[in-house]
Amino acid sequence: MNTLFVDGRPIEIDQEGYLADLNDWSEPVAEALALQEDLTLEDEHWEILRLLRSFHDEFQLSPATRPLIKYTALKLGPDKGNSMHLNRLFKGTPAKLAAKLAGLPKPSNCI
Repeated sequence: MNTLFVDGRPIEIDQEGYLADLNDWSEPVAEALALQEDLTLEDEHWEILRLLRSFHDEFQLSPATRPLIKYTALKLGPDKGNSMHLNRLFKGTPAKLAAKLAGLPKPSNCI
């Protein structure tokens, strides 16, 4: 385990940067995780991160890319629910990186 310090508070993360305890997530934690990925979170990112957290609350899992795209299209429309948009926001790995930043477990079928 590694430790990320956010506002002076230690946050445990695994070797890949995912939260050890999903309850440690907060917007400042997401921003700190994004900094480690050389990413600045904008409104478009937050929209997807909040959507992912809703998905996790509903289904108790982190979606792979295809379900993420379908769920995003269903909730936000086809302009945002497509692979080009999500790949642009999350450096070509939307399911993995967005789940990490949303404080969720790594999607089970992601390498």
